[in-house]
Amino acid sequence: MSKFGLFGKFLVKEGERDRLVSILLEAADSMQKLKECEKYLVNISEEEPNSVFVYEIWSNENAHQASLSLEATQLLIERAKPIITGMERISTFQPMGGKDKN
Repeated sequence: MSKFGLFGKFLVKEGERDRLVSILLEAADSMQKLKECEKYLVNISEEEPNSVFVYEIWSNENAHQASLSLEATQLLIERAKPIITGMERISTFQPMGGKDKN
């Protein structure tokens, strides 16, 4: 099975970007326990002050889907819902290799 990559964008209420970043960094921390999650990076852009971008690489798409049903993930989603105004799946991709600091 091929690796699975996802680049997504969350839109948040005015002034709530840092709060969502904090919640997503908690999610990233919880992903440390999942060997199937190879990358979970939270990013911001100064050009889009009400957006947060997440870059993920998983061992496969099923592992990504399974992570969404974990209790820790569900709790973080519930905390984030009130400040999220939209989501966009910018791209899914199949990682082929390259340089990785880890």
